[in-house]
Amino acid sequence: MNRLTILSLAMLLLGTFHYASGQELKLNKLEYFEKQGVNVLVYNNLFTGGFNDEKNAGIELIHHGVRTAQGGAVRLSNTPEQWDLVPDISNRKVDRASNNIEATLRYKDYDFNSRVVVTPKGKGVEISVYLDKPLPKALEGAAGFNLEFLPSQYWGKAYLMDGRYNRFPRYVVGNTVTRPNSEKPKQFKGYNTSDDRGTGKFIDPLPLEKGRSFLLAPDEPSRLVKITTQDADLMLYDGRVLAQNGWFVVRSMLPAGKTGKVLTWTVEPNAINGWVREPNIGFSQVGYIPAQQKVAVIELDKKDKPLQTASLYKVGEDGNATPVYSGKISSWGDYFKYHYAKFDFTSVKTPGIYYIQYGKFKTNNFLIENGVYDKITDATSDIWIPIHMNHMAVNEGYRVWHGEPFKEGYRQAPPNTDHFDLHAQGPTTDTRYKALELIPGLNVGGYFDAGDFDIETGANISVVQNFVRTWEYFKPSRDQTFVSQKQRYVDLHRPDGTPDVLQFIEHGTLNLVAQAKIIGHMSQTLSNAVLDNYHHLGDAASLTDGLPYNPALGPHEVAPDGKSSGVKDDMWAFTSRNPGLDFNAATTLAAASRALKGYNDSLAASALEQSKRLLIEATELLGKRPQDSLGRRGGSNIATNLQLYISTREQQYLDKFQELLWPALDRNVTFTLLTALDAIPHLDAAYKEKLRPYVVKYNDYIKGLEKDNPYGVPIGLGNWAGSGDVMNFGTTVCFASKYFPEIIDASHAFKAAGYLFGSHPYHNYSLVATVGATRPKAMFYGNNRADFSFIPGNVAPGLLFRKPDHFENYDDWPFFWGQNEGTIAGNTSYLIFGSAFKNVIK
Repeated sequence: MNRLTILSLAMLLLGTFHYASGQELKLNKLEYFEKQGVNVLVYNNLFTGGFNDEKNAGIELIHHGVRTAQGGAVRLSNTPEQWDLVPDISNRKVDRASNNIEATLRYKDYDFNSRVVVTPKGKGVEISVYLDKPLPKALEGAAGFNLEFLPSQYWGKAYLMDGRYNRFPRYVVGNTVTRPNSEKPKQFKGYNTSDDRGTGKFIDPLPLEKGRSFLLAPDEPSRLVKITTQDADLMLYDGRVLAQNGWFVVRSMLPAGKTGKVLTWTVEPNAINGWVREPNIGFSQVGYIPAQQKVAVIELDKKDKPLQTASLYKVGEDGNATPVYSGKISSWGDYFKYHYAKFDFTSVKTPGIYYIQYGKFKTNNFLIENGVYDKITDATSDIWIPIHMNHMAVNEGYRVWHGEPFKEGYRQAPPNTDHFDLHAQGPTTDTRYKALELIPGLNVGGYFDAGDFDIETGANISVVQNFVRTWEYFKPSRDQTFVSQKQRYVDLHRPDGTPDVLQFIEHGTLNLVAQAKIIGHMSQTLSNAVLDNYHHLGDAASLTDGLPYNPALGPHEVAPDGKSSGVKDDMWAFTSRNPGLDFNAATTLAAASRALKGYNDSLAASALEQSKRLLIEATELLGKRPQDSLGRRGGSNIATNLQLYISTREQQYLDKFQELLWPALDRNVTFTLLTALDAIPHLDAAYKEKLRPYVVKYNDYIKGLEKDNPYGVPIGLGNWAGSGDVMNFGTTVCFASKYFPEIIDASHAFKAAGYLFGSHPYHNYSLVATVGATRPKAMFYGNNRADFSFIPGNVAPGLLFRKPDHFENYDDWPFFWGQNEGTIAGNTSYLIFGSAFKNVIK
């Protein structure tokens, strides 16, 4: 290295660390290490579930407000994939006296334990790995300590390894080798994430760089991290070489034959001196109607002192903006990590283009106008839903979204099969079909579940019910989609003379009726047989080869007549019978039979016939099961009996509905009330009056939400974000206010809409793709997620809670399903909410 280079490097590092704060990390009451701008979480979030490496666990770094690193743990692969083995955290100890956190990591498949101890040191933390026993022979050269960094926060930025300059690539680059499958560490339940095409070898990435001192992003102080070690090389890998959702991985191998402290890293995340997170000004990106309440929720760093006022500016037709309103900021209080305040500008009613000015921070613009909510469901119904119609080719203008998938049909899943999507085939098939026998006629109708291409039957049941509710309550006549069941073809933006929702009901019902008739009951799922095509991205029609599997042929061999192949890519039907699922199907088929009358009478008749049969059989099956401690056999479906009563007017269904409803409302009014409200148009005044106290109880629940969080809506804290709860809340409010306006104020529905469209934690983007004039989310977890894009109308699960106090929703990294994956059930729930909400506004 010449003198000029050394001088440049010294100046760069001096300039970089000029930003750093001298403050040391402290172990806080929430059991993670913290200083302003830096949080280091140590197994607050654990590796979980059959999907294993979900990129949200282990040692995690929240760096200037963004979770940029995760997965810190002993791992068995250079670039861990989603179904690679993850360690169980069998013990986690917080030692305040020694100021450290220790966790025991165990791989039961290898009877291998390690201990990881994290202690504050200098400007960062020291991470040490301890082994009480030497590495098992099978893991020598495989076990190492990994820490993974989010590509979207680092690509294009510089890095230095032992003083050598380089830059993180925007797109995956690097070299690989192939190694014998016998050397590959086990994957979850023996699954394999890749097809070796008969080579007997797997792909193993090689490091981009290696050394003992690694400096990430010296050109971006908010992302600068320094990692050093004296024990083993630090190796930098690009995990995207194996999977599009891979991260940049820093890794050091554990030594063979040693015990005690075998590896130590020092990790120093830079903290910008005096850094305070910018305010997140939450408001509706869709805009507001003049008459509604208009309140912006301002999310503030707890070290940020709230201002006294904020202002509203109106953009004139000449392009100039003038202040039209200034109002006081009212403090709401703390909610998890941040402080919240509110800015009420309800008094501004003049239509126009506006933005909010809070101190030096200016939002993007939004509209105040009577028609702002008129089109909130159009992208979902015109684009997202038809794109997810299975067994159809779907075209949009010059673009083919997918060809006709699964022409070869579905085969019977073999008994005693565990599925990677958390399904299972039991000890028998529960059908007349033998293992791997073709079940003819299932490849009709139905909807892709989400970012993958399976039919989750439970979800499809909900979907048809959602369509029926939308149709019966609101009769949407919108027709922007050409659907031909005969041609198996869908063309977007081409009216065909039939309301789209009616065709959506038909499409979903076709698959449910086919399952009921051909299988005899509902399948759990129609899904992939092998993992290496389950994670398929791209055209669904290319997921399989379109040819039935022929076991007489060799792998990848095609029969001379071209009608079969040796490729084990056929989809399977998981058919273990679940009476509860049959109950749910009976509900939906009864409802669908009403909607389809006069449009497809033969399908309507079949749906009602199958509904009655499934209800009888499911009831008999449940009657044979032992009762639980509460005297229940489970599976009793309130909505099933309601829908069958509405369709048949037979008293037996009404009696059963009433028998089941009231105890369920007593147990959980928030979960059951919407079903109870559905019955009002079909029952007498006495029923409505009996329901009144439960509506009062629900209103108390609404008041409690106002105290629970600054947004006044139910915010989920599980591993799937809570947009679904918010939509269900909004829909319930819409219907409850319709029937009980003296108890439930319809204005609460605007809080649900505001939350979906931008007034929520972390950022203020609309959670509905393309809905929200200037700033909807730009990236979603769909089947085109590898393009860092979206499918219009997709509704994100939203703000995912990371223990113990962090909400997040990435808009530059789509690969987190819990916060970015729209589902067919969720998006059709949005169709109901949007329709009900627009009706309230009318």
